[in-house]
Amino acid sequence: MAGLPSLTDPQVMVGTETSDDAGVYRLSEDTAIVCTADFITPVLDDPFLFGQIAAANSLSDVYAMGGVPKAAIALCLFPKALEPDVAREILAGGQSKVTEAGAAVIGGHTVRGDELLYGLSVTGVVDPRRVWRNVGARPGDALVLTKPLGTGLIINGLRKQAIDEARARPILENLAVLNRAARDALVELGERVHACTDVTGFGLVGHAQHMAVGSRAAIRFFLDELPLYPHAREMVEKSVTTGSTKPNRAGAAARLRWERPAEKFWDELVHDPQTSGGLLAAVDAAAARELCGKLPQAKIIGEVIAADEPYLTLR
Repeated sequence: MAGLPSLTDPQVMVGTETSDDAGVYRLSEDTAIVCTADFITPVLDDPFLFGQIAAANSLSDVYAMGGVPKAAIALCLFPKALEPDVAREILAGGQSKVTEAGAAVIGGHTVRGDELLYGLSVTGVVDPRRVWRNVGARPGDALVLTKPLGTGLIINGLRKQAIDEARARPILENLAVLNRAARDALVELGERVHACTDVTGFGLVGHAQHMAVGSRAAIRFFLDELPLYPHAREMVEKSVTTGSTKPNRAGAAARLRWERPAEKFWDELVHDPQTSGGLLAAVDAAAARELCGKLPQAKIIGEVIAADEPYLTLR
C-alpha cells in the first residue's frame, strides 16, 4: 500500500495527514522505518506488570503499521517520591516486553513531575511496499478485531474499587500480550489486508472513524459480535466511566448512526478508551475467517460498505 507523499520530504510515506498510528520514513526501495511514541499512567499497583503493559501499548503502533520493532527509548516521568526499587521494576517490565518483541532498549530520558508516566519511543522497520495504514478499507471487507474491549472500564473500575485486583488481574495480564502474533498473521494474508489500526485511546468508534473517513467508506459494526472482557458490563452497571469517554463520544457523534435503540452499555463500550488494545483490520472477506482461525481472541465484528459520505453505523 503506497502512502501519501509529504509536501516537504518525498521520503515521508506516512505523516500526520490521516492520524495514523505511527510515522513511516522510506530509507531505500526495500526498507522504511516506523517511528512512534506513547506513555501511560499506572493501571495497577504492580510496577513490573505496569511496565509490561505500557511497553506493549507503545510497541503496538509499530505492529499496526505492519512493522517489526527494533529499538526503543524509555520515556519516564517519575515523581520525586517514587521509590527507586519501584522505578527499577517498571523499567524491568518494559525491558521484558521489548526483549520479547526482538528489539532493544538503547536509552531513555527521565524527568520529574507530579504524575507517574512511563512508555517508549519505538523505531521499527517495514517493507515500504507493505505498509498498512488506517486508510484503504474497501466495500465488502470484513473488520476483524484481535483483542476484547473494555479495558478503560476495568482499569477505572479498579481505581474506583468497583472491582478487586484478583478479578481484574487476568484482564490486565492480557493487556501485556504483544500484538506481534496478530501482525504476523496479518502479514501472511499479504495483499488481502487493506487497512489496519490499533484500538487505543479514541476507543473502537474513534479509531474506526479515522478508517472510514480516510477510506471514503462507511463502517457497520455488529454489536452482539463485539468481544468483551469479563466484568465490562458490570462496570457500566456500577456507573464506572472514564475521563476520555465523553470527549470520544462527542468526537464521533456527527458520523455515528444507531440501527437499534442506543443502550447505555453499548454506548459506553464503543467509546471506551483502550490501553494496549487489539488490531482492527479491514481484510478481504474471504480471508477473515482464516485470520480468526489463527488468533484465538480475534473476531469478525463488522463490515465496510460503500457510501457517498463516510459514517459509522451500529447494528
